[in-house]
Amino acid sequence: MDEPTLIRRAASGDAAAWEPLVLAHQQAVFRLAYLFLGDADDAEDIAQETFLRAWNHLKRFDETRSFRPWLLSIAANLSRNRRRSAGRYVSALMRAFREQPKETPLDEKSAQNTEANELWRAVQQLDLPDQQIVYLRYFLDLPVSETAEALQIAEGTVKSRLSRALEKLRRIIHQDFAVLADMHEGRDV
Repeated sequence: MDEPTLIRRAASGDAAAWEPLVLAHQQAVFRLAYLFLGDADDAEDIAQETFLRAWNHLKRFDETRSFRPWLLSIAANLSRNRRRSAGRYVSALMRAFREQPKETPLDEKSAQNTEANELWRAVQQLDLPDQQIVYLRYFLDLPVSETAEALQIAEGTVKSRLSRALEKLRRIIHQDFAVLADMHEGRDV
């Protein structure tokens, strides 16, 4: 069943239609909450609250919009509120990247994990708004339009912030992550 049909059925109270929507988006929602909060338990709480709030407001969801950015905007708002009320500052974005294919040789997988961890450490040196833009656009592979929707900012703002964030990231990598810079010599970071 396609996502719009599941959304319509869930909005009419069909809990069985809601479950595949949750399963399809729970990892992205959790990771975004973790990006904001830096704590897995808090991120899990926010993810649950996000889906509860989305379920309760599903009848008001505008079907002309994309579902994922709508969910992510709920998660972002809840996370901001949690961070503000707790007075915490984000110390990390996320711990795990997408799983590597099982057929990847162990040495290659180890090198990819090392590279991914180094890149993640570099991204963590950006300020929070830059981390958010990079995370949504490149780690979740959201298009610019959905990134804008999730952060509730204009597409042009996403593009300009992303451009500045990537330039900062290039400088960080070249200054502080020589091994990573050497791996990407001649490639765009």
